Amino acid sequence: MVKICCIGAGYVGGPTMAVIALNCPSIEVVVVDISVTRISAWNSDQLPIYEPGLNEVVKQCKGRNLFFSTDIEKHVSEADIIFVSVNTPTKTRGLGAGKAADLTYWESAARMIADVSKSNKIVVEKSTVPVKTAEAIERILTHNSKGIKYQILSNPEFLAEGTAIQDLFKPDRVLIGGRATPDGLKAIQALKDVYAHWVPEDRIITTNLWSAELSKLAANAFLAQRISSVNAMSALCEATGADVSQVSHAVGKDSRIGPKFLNASVGFGGSCFQKDILNLVYICECNGLAEVANYWKQVIKVNDYQKNRFVNRVVSSMFNTVAGKKIGIMGFAFKKDTGDTRETPAIDVCKGLLGDKARLSIYDPQVTADQIQRDLTMNKFDWDHPIHLQPMSPTGVKQVSIAWDAYEASKDAHALCILTEWDEFKTLDYRRIFDNMQKPAFVFDGRNVVNVEMLRDIGFIVYSIGKPLDPWLKNMPAVA
Repeated sequence: MVKICCIGAGYVGGPTMAVIALNCPSIEVVVVDISVTRISAWNSDQLPIYEPGLNEVVKQCKGRNLFFSTDIEKHVSEADIIFVSVNTPTKTRGLGAGKAADLTYWESAARMIADVSKSNKIVVEKSTVPVKTAEAIERILTHNSKGIKYQILSNPEFLAEGTAIQDLFKPDRVLIGGRATPDGLKAIQALKDVYAHWVPEDRIITTNLWSAELSKLAANAFLAQRISSVNAMSALCEATGADVSQVSHAVGKDSRIGPKFLNASVGFGGSCFQKDILNLVYICECNGLAEVANYWKQVIKVNDYQKNRFVNRVVSSMFNTVAGKKIGIMGFAFKKDTGDTRETPAIDVCKGLLGDKARLSIYDPQVTADQIQRDLTMNKFDWDHPIHLQPMSPTGVKQVSIAWDAYEASKDAHALCILTEWDEFKTLDYRRIFDNMQKPAFVFDGRNVVNVEMLRDIGFIVYSIGKPLDPWLKNMPAVA
């Protein structure tokens, strides 16, 4: 029986291994992690992450050929294929601070593999890593090999949160990069055989190691670039009276461009986009490609600009101050159908409003009160370290309260800010919300989910990203 071990029980490791276990009943899959609470959660009925369909998949194979354990060394030493899905946070100090990936956890995983292995291993990079990481891992393993052979493969994930299980069952492509040596090709084939249980062969792409590593960074950079492009257009639409939804619909009809990732919003978030672009920038700079680095930097600059622009709209619309005013925050996750808050634009928007002394009442159907308070008090990049190395749970931000539904969050509020596109925000009783708010009552829609005309008819002053401005907002500065 082939044995697979995955180091790291997070958003990538857990769902990926669950789908492999379900589709490959003859393979034993063990997910290991240093965090006792995380492994306990995977072994309980309350999984540590929310992802549509994940629960059902885990239930079907947990205890049969899918196991979760903290006994890392035992399962690593027994495995034939080891997936490494550990954190690769952005460095906050030293060489490359603010851009380069910190490979501390990767290096310690590699050294541990070398220490405990008694048989040949295929080591698979699953977390996003800088180009040439495989070479560094190879060196660590070969210099500590004790006669054991290791093959390093790059198998980046291309999951979208909210549809991760669907993406794993029907991937656009599975990418496997490896060495073009006899042993390297054998290792590629072994991993290919795992995916071939359910993925059509023409969707399994094989490349060299460096192409596979760079493809992941490139894919995320291209997707983030599309969001920044449409968000840049949204600012111009507001200035000219155009409607960004109509512009992106027209642009997306071009078959060379396509309609996806053209929805204007308050900005992109998630664990990958910003981190991977910063990584890309750093790699370009290290290779003397300053112009290329500056090009990609601009994608992040536009994203930051969009969040700042949104906060400035809120403050300038409300008589240039939100001090002491209650603002209902609708949604905190970075996108709908996930409880993930990593790099969510809601953090920067909330911090911007708190900086002007607003009182916030935050509602999100999938994010815990503890997580929201952690995010609002954590330093940048702290979120990407293993949970036991993150700052302890904070006392909380005084001006922030967590609401149990949208109606409580909006009661007596001066304004609502919609920051996540949860479906329930489209069907709320806005008449009831309006009646219970302070007047004038504002709605700032950062996701273009509400019916603007309907809300204006009720009596709201509505700002919707990239849409023709409410008469109230005309001649008010969009940027401080």
